[in-house]
Amino acid sequence: MDLFRRLAEYRTESEKLAWSGTFRDYIDLLRRDPAPAMTAHARVYDMIVSHGVEEIGGHKRYKFFERDIYGLDRTMEKLVEEYFHSAARRLDVRKRILLLMGPVSGGKSTIVTILKRGLEQFARTDRGAVYAIQGCPMHEEPLHLIPHELRPEFEKELGVRIEGNLCPSCQMRLRTEFYDDVERVPVERVLLSEENRVGIGTFSPSDPKSQDIADLTGSIDFSTITEFGSESDPRAYRFDGELNKANRGLMEFQEMLKCDEKFLWNLLSLTQEGNFKAGRFALISADELIIAHTNESEYKAFISNKKNEALQSRMIVMPVPYNLRVSDEEKIYSKLIGQSDMSHIHIAPHALRSAAIFSILTRMKDSKKQGMDLVKKMRLYDGEEVEGFKEADLKELQNEHTDEGMSGIDPRYVINRISSALIKHDLPCINALDVLRALKDGLDQHPSITKEEREKYLNFISVARKEYDNLAKKEVQKAFVYSFEESARTLFENYLDNIEAYCNWTKMKDPLTGEEMDPDERLMRSIEEQIGVSENAKKAFREEILIRISAYSRKGKKFDYSTHERLREAIEKKLFTDLKDIVKITTSTKTPDENQLKRINEVTKRLIDEHGYCPVCSNELMRYVGSLLNR
Repeated sequence: MDLFRRLAEYRTESEKLAWSGTFRDYIDLLRRDPAPAMTAHARVYDMIVSHGVEEIGGHKRYKFFERDIYGLDRTMEKLVEEYFHSAARRLDVRKRILLLMGPVSGGKSTIVTILKRGLEQFARTDRGAVYAIQGCPMHEEPLHLIPHELRPEFEKELGVRIEGNLCPSCQMRLRTEFYDDVERVPVERVLLSEENRVGIGTFSPSDPKSQDIADLTGSIDFSTITEFGSESDPRAYRFDGELNKANRGLMEFQEMLKCDEKFLWNLLSLTQEGNFKAGRFALISADELIIAHTNESEYKAFISNKKNEALQSRMIVMPVPYNLRVSDEEKIYSKLIGQSDMSHIHIAPHALRSAAIFSILTRMKDSKKQGMDLVKKMRLYDGEEVEGFKEADLKELQNEHTDEGMSGIDPRYVINRISSALIKHDLPCINALDVLRALKDGLDQHPSITKEEREKYLNFISVARKEYDNLAKKEVQKAFVYSFEESARTLFENYLDNIEAYCNWTKMKDPLTGEEMDPDERLMRSIEEQIGVSENAKKAFREEILIRISAYSRKGKKFDYSTHERLREAIEKKLFTDLKDIVKITTSTKTPDENQLKRINEVTKRLIDEHGYCPVCSNELMRYVGSLLNR
């Protein structure tokens, strides 16, 4: 890649985005497309929707968040539908501060960051273009130049809504520089940028006693007071507070509830009326989305203070819990490790999954549902089928505890422990046992967990270890099966032939002799027993399989052994059971003979080529599974 050519192309693209003209030109532009006049909330909503929306099981999944936010689809759906969508339609929620409330390292800051980065990119598109009065310190909406008396006519003609007034600086310029001739006022396209403080601001509180409101609303420029003679002259004022600079876009209010309540009172007017007080000026209009974030303990302290009732009523509180899906938790760890300089160290398959299982179990709450334990619940949440439970049960579980996911082990702790394992061992590869050991060692150093929690978490590490043991055995046994798919398919088809004859009260034909014979009950039961189908339940199970085949046939879809989750598990377990002794002998022998050595090499090659292992962790896996099978 020619890096300097790419830099030149980017510079050219930015130059093409530049636009300047008069207010008259801007009105002509709005006649063709009124989108640039949309509110900040509408712009954020449009940005999110422009990336695509998927309908899955009656829920909406917004693709805008999928690259950085994992396992919070329901939270993101609620955030977009209940806040951004409503605010974009000018409903009253746009007059509220959006407060993301959740546990540490739950993704609150990440959500705000990707919204800010997304706005910067969206403002570079035709749909997200933002135009402002040239030279305005607050990047003013040019339509504010229109006198209030004439606004209804302009709104009807252009198909837009005009809200807000000119800032003090633009009011003075309109009088003194353009002599109230609004048509000549210059307008330019602006690119939203946090770095350049255009339409995106970030406020971080300091010591409440020394916090200066000027950080939010701007300050007097004492060096020019002698020149202009008054503190109420806009030329003697710096409109450089975060509320000024975030106009037309978004302002992140970090750790908002750590601020003194008197300091936050300045937000009351902004949230309800869309304006704020600065210096010795009339109220200044601002069109911006304010997003704050805090943890649960600070929020509870905030609402317990009666002095905060007015501000509390002007907030939309959106809980942001931890992710509760194992597969998505793995993605979080992969993403964080991928951002480090440790990518040269190989992480064995299932290592991150084992850590994810531990994390998710600590965040879940026990269910009162009969027959439901945390491991089954974890699998249901991750989209797996669990015998005896259906999708309706999953929805019931998700609604059972409103605060589920608001506590437990956070991703930072897990990544810290994985980092410790990566550095400590100085090995080319780490596996699940290394990760679980690091998590266990770290519990002694964890400052915020009680003795009871520690015992509970140690038990969860044991559960994660058992889950890994099952995965490891299954992986090795699967690798031992030569042409596993073909073997499974043959067994599957044989089973289907037998249950069809059984359910239809017919005989089967021997493929070699052609003679009629009864269905092979022993074969059918040997498969069904692998997944706990009882003698009394076998008829219903076999009929359910045939009904499923018939349904697939009507829809023109193919039914194979992997289509039915429980049947797939039964077929695999049957094959593994038949091979168990071979696997045990081959993996555990210290002096393998020529045939055993050949088999080991074939299995190792399959683990490396098809399952993502390296030579180091594949050999360790073989030895470990050998020890498990010999217990």
